[in-house]
Amino acid sequence: MVELLLVAGFGALAYHHAQVHEDEFGMVSRKVGDRLGKLWDIAHQGMRENRFLRAEKALLTILKIDEKNAAAYNRLGILYAKQKEYKDAIDCFEIASSIEATSSSLHNLGLIYYETENYEKAAIAFEQALKLEDKLAARHVAYAKVQEKLGNHKLMTQELEKAVELEPNKETYTLLGKAYRAIGMNAEADLVEDKIKKLIVPAGRPKRIVRPRRVVI
Repeated sequence: MVELLLVAGFGALAYHHAQVHEDEFGMVSRKVGDRLGKLWDIAHQGMRENRFLRAEKALLTILKIDEKNAAAYNRLGILYAKQKEYKDAIDCFEIASSIEATSSSLHNLGLIYYETENYEKAAIAFEQALKLEDKLAARHVAYAKVQEKLGNHKLMTQELEKAVELEPNKETYTLLGKAYRAIGMNAEADLVEDKIKKLIVPAGRPKRIVRPRRVVI
């Protein structure tokens, strides 16, 4: 009987200890979550106000707490790109893509490679971004610009045609018309210019290409 009471007592103590441990773990998790939330607020505010050092410190602190936070690496890459620190920006976008390959991180990586005239790598990054998300005209426009640099005019015009299909507005038509004209497709360029003239733009602000989001949080 005594043995049964002892077993029951140890069982109750073990259950109590488990409950206390779970409560403590929950409190720690909430505290970490609250701290991360505050750090993200500081980072966003710093980016908006161009207080880059403050934003950088907040993002680096986030990565100390959560070293596989792809969103933080992505945002840090954007921060470095704004300051033209392209090597650091590339490192951040490559790490973000290796942790979680999103269309945004790959597109950002392509933009930096394009900016640094590494067109082959830019093309690869844009291709990967398009495989994940190909419904934004701006992605096709970016890929087309890389193909123009690489001398692949056929692929360039194909991508701009896709951009026009997705968003048939003055901006996409103008880009396509210029591309046609540059490679001697004057008849096609004339048709595009006629379409531009016939476009009905609503009163107010003109339609523009929808830009892909630079970071997913």
